[in-house]
Amino acid sequence: MVALAWALAPAAAAWAALADDPPGRVLLGTLALLLAAAGLFTSVARPRLAADHEGIAVRGLTGTRRWTWAEVNVRLVHTRRLGRETATIEVDAENADPPHLVVLGRFDLGADPEEVVDELLALRT
Repeated sequence: MVALAWALAPAAAAWAALADDPPGRVLLGTLALLLAAAGLFTSVARPRLAADHEGIAVRGLTGTRRWTWAEVNVRLVHTRRLGRETATIEVDAENADPPHLVVLGRFDLGADPEEVVDELLALRT
């Protein structure tokens, strides 16, 4: 997905430069910018989760938030979306100041959430 976003961004920009109609140029230019932003986000912010014996860190575009194990609850949640069962990890920093909830899926983690939650719980103990 990351490579696809980076490959399609310049293709959309080139197509926008070669387009004859102005509305098409605007749409294709916007598409190129959105694809470049998606490529940047997925390159910089992934994988979003890191953990050690002291606590957990979640990375985003604006920086990394870190919490100790005493501040967070980690749980695996199964939901049914678009006709299929998906697993996500909820990192609930309800004891932190300010409280925060982060939901991470397979794409955010770069691995199966069920395997990751087992490793997180092993690190916590």
